[in-house]
Amino acid sequence: MIAALRGKLARKEIDRVVVDVGGVGYLVHVSLQSMAELPAAGAEVSLFCHTHVREDALALYGFIDESERQAFELLKGVSGVGPKLAMTVLSGLPVRDLAAAITGAEIKRLTSIPGIGKKSAERLVVELRDRFAAVAVAAGVGERDAPRGDAPPEELVAALVNLGYKRPLAERAMKQVIDEQSASGSAAPPPEQQLRRALAVIQEL
Repeated sequence: MIAALRGKLARKEIDRVVVDVGGVGYLVHVSLQSMAELPAAGAEVSLFCHTHVREDALALYGFIDESERQAFELLKGVSGVGPKLAMTVLSGLPVRDLAAAITGAEIKRLTSIPGIGKKSAERLVVELRDRFAAVAVAAGVGERDAPRGDAPPEELVAALVNLGYKRPLAERAMKQVIDEQSASGSAAPPPEQQLRRALAVIQEL
């Protein structure tokens, strides 16, 4: 089992990276929160990892810090939550905000995450409220300002900047994506889908 990787950040995509360790490239899935914190391609990077093994595949999930890895492992242990949905949850809320929402039983905030309905949110609270207490401490819940609530999706803007786009262009593209969603009246899609749409918008600008 691979628990951590340290090497050169060879390539960055929307929700995954390739880490070159001694000439071997490891494909690692990351959340948008971690993507926003990663250095530029070519720099050295260290990631905490979780190795997910299935009969037909082996996948690596990487995290910028230990609290995010702990949160991922707790999330995927909940009935109905697999690795993909766990990463979507971590992309939707920073770990400290997620920990505060679960330990505080903030159902409405949890259901704001794409893919998490009321029943799923209630299940997260019931199954993880006590177990997330340690994650909340590690993530510094209560030590910083309160969550941003309905603030603009800074994590998505940061992810675009991290992919090499200038911040004004990234902010403009994300604003157009949010405006499109508001005009359609539909529920917000997963963060990865929003980011893909923003990349398409950038190509149109």
